[in-house]
Amino acid sequence: MPEPSPDSLLILVCTYNERSNLRELFERIDAVVPKVHILVVDDNSPDGTSDWVESTQRTRDNTFLIRRSGKLGLGTAIREGMEFAMEFATEYRYDWLLNMDADLSHDPAAIPRLLAKRAGYDLVIGSRYVEGGGMTGCSWRRILVSKLANHFARWMIGWSVGDCSSAFRLYRIDSLRQCDLKSIVGTGYGFLEEVLWHILHSGARWTEVGIVYSERKEGKSKISLKEAWSAASSIRRVARLQRNVKKG
Repeated sequence: MPEPSPDSLLILVCTYNERSNLRELFERIDAVVPKVHILVVDDNSPDGTSDWVESTQRTRDNTFLIRRSGKLGLGTAIREGMEFAMEFATEYRYDWLLNMDADLSHDPAAIPRLLAKRAGYDLVIGSRYVEGGGMTGCSWRRILVSKLANHFARWMIGWSVGDCSSAFRLYRIDSLRQCDLKSIVGTGYGFLEEVLWHILHSGARWTEVGIVYSERKEGKSKISLKEAWSAASSIRRVARLQRNVKKG
């Protein structure tokens, strides 16, 4: 059985066809948080991502895998990772869950900066839109869409959060227990806005840390028009929840 995780931390990585990126990702994570527990939630990737993780478990016993039946959506994968963290929090002494992308767009070197902000907060967001943040290697279209999506979320919901759609987030596990994760409708990228609303609505204290987002070098992006529409639908759902709370 693995020893308790350093820094009381579990790192969550959700994957679909990311085998070509995982070795480097694991190495870079271990360089900054040695022996940390890593959970991979894989949607039955045809490229053998789950097989790679299973082989890695033989030499890296602080690695966990949830192999799912198919491509069920990023949001549901993150939710399963959150449920795993809550279920095993006592056994492995997890206090924090860090979610990050598998494609190296989130630099593991930024992890210590997020961890350093834990005191006094329940949620630390790795943000592209605060001091020290940015995007590199991305097309102007990708940058424009990202900025417009965040402006739309802030306008619709009234958030002061700079980066509402960032997946690079450090969650206090006790704050996740205050949320009804099963009530979240979004199954794709829109889950990020919906879970953010639930956490903030529960009274969680939050902050942002500037990170530089890099476009993936290997593999294919999962973002599509369908995902963009799903995310917009999630923002509209959250805006309705927010209006109902104000009327309440």
